[in-house]
Amino acid sequence: MPDIVLDSELLVTILQIIAIDVLLGGDNAVVIALACRKLPPDLRNRGIFWGVFGAIGLRTLLVFFALELLALPFLRIAGALLLLWIGVKLLRPQDEDHAEVPASTHLLGAIRTIIVADAVMSLDNVVAIAGAADGHIALVAAGILISVPIIVWGSKLVLRLMDRFPAVITLGAALLGWIAGEMWLGDRALATHAAALPAWTHYVSSLAGALLVVTSGRWLARRDARAQDAAAARRDTQD
Repeated sequence: MPDIVLDSELLVTILQIIAIDVLLGGDNAVVIALACRKLPPDLRNRGIFWGVFGAIGLRTLLVFFALELLALPFLRIAGALLLLWIGVKLLRPQDEDHAEVPASTHLLGAIRTIIVADAVMSLDNVVAIAGAADGHIALVAAGILISVPIIVWGSKLVLRLMDRFPAVITLGAALLGWIAGEMWLGDRALATHAAALPAWTHYVSSLAGALLVVTSGRWLARRDARAQDAAAARRDTQD
């Protein structure tokens, strides 16, 4: 495991992990609220606390395994491609339906729902965080411990900020593209070739990843909007 040096690079890594979790974790906060909605009022806070505690532990464990897997040849390249896709998806409007999230009337059932749902929904978070952490599991734990409470107790504020300032979403998607552009160059299969490249190549690759995500995501979002307008026009014509 890489040694951790307390410098600006470490701080940037932690901030990246927090940003990724906050940007990609809004739905997790909704699931937590829905899972606990039928609990008695005196048990809701306990359900949220222990559900979040379990989700943090499981997510950290998943990221640990992701870090180990990313040490294998070609998996960093695959992870970078997945990050690019996640970044593009972030820029496309999504209609999320959480009506099927079960609400338990007892504490253990709600905690179980939160942990399972978080594990199922956190693939994008896990891959993105593993790419940003670059082998530092301690930074992963620190970033998740800081960001999950923000998601749970500040999710409404975060979502309002995203709705009011769309640039926040764009910057988050660009961050994922930036990490992907750096991530693929660190693949073991490319180690010999990457070591011979000048340092500025990594910055160019990261910038290219960010630009690719933003331009592709915006183009697809405009295409989706045109398709929705055309479908609405056809329905109006039929009516």
